Amino acid sequence: MTRKVLQPPEWAQPRGYANGVSATGRLVFVAGQIGWNGAMQFESDDFVAQTAQALRNIVAVLAEGEAKPEHIARMTWYVTDRDEYLRRAKEIGAVYREIIGRHYPAMTAVEVSALVEARAKVEIEVTAVVPA
Repeated sequence: MTRKVLQPPEWAQPRGYANGVSATGRLVFVAGQIGWNGAMQFESDDFVAQTAQALRNIVAVLAEGEAKPEHIARMTWYVTDRDEYLRRAKEIGAVYREIIGRHYPAMTAVEVSALVEARAKVEIEVTAVVPA
């Protein structure tokens, strides 16, 4: 994959994401993943634990598409509690680096009033670009 981070030189460097990414290769789209396991069962109602599980789910789906976390070009987070997301940012960052690594794609985070699964606190979708 040819990948380039798009960062206007006069802008402050973002932390934990890229402002933009350009890439060439085969696209892999991962539907929104929530914090339940492969049997569709929640093991925790904790925000960070659900985030970690959602990220593990993403890695598993990527693997089915012969993709790796470093191929992620774009990531969208839907959270039900913006304040908790911000308050627990260091913990979220730690599980992100543990599961995804130090790869920071273009990201968007949005607070939503609810997710379709009532117990879900976070849903994350990604687009990956795999080398041809």
